[in-house]
Amino acid sequence: MLEVGTKAPEFTLCDQKGNSVSLSDFLGKKVVLYFYPRDNTPGCTRQACAFAQSYGDLQSKNTVVIGVSKDSVASHLKFAEKYELPFVLLSDPELQAIQAYGVWQEKKLYGKVSMGVVRSTYLIDEQGVIERVMPKVKPDTNAAEILAYLNGEG
Repeated sequence: MLEVGTKAPEFTLCDQKGNSVSLSDFLGKKVVLYFYPRDNTPGCTRQACAFAQSYGDLQSKNTVVIGVSKDSVASHLKFAEKYELPFVLLSDPELQAIQAYGVWQEKKLYGKVSMGVVRSTYLIDEQGVIERVMPKVKPDTNAAEILAYLNGEG
């Protein structure tokens, strides 16, 4: 995981509509960059829907939300349409951003060890510097924690 105060690594990935999106496109705004394992799984769906519910409040704080997983553009489009997600989902099948942000890690599930995306969130400031690092976040509370932090409550 990267440290607070580090310049956020630049990346360019395709969003759910197939458009190229770069982190630098959002300079001047805060960016909630959240990494999640997989579209349409229970935890990832709850996390995405929580960000969708908080989206208006986050926008009022000059903050955008970007979700990143290694799912395909087509998978992201279906996921975004199914749950009416108002924010950008980026497809990272080559693990470009996922590895740059240190979230591709060893995971254990039922005693089996494998590599995968560890659900993590970064808050990046208006100048592209990491302001907050949230490793191993909980899907149900991640959006609320970010909002509380932006409201000066955390």
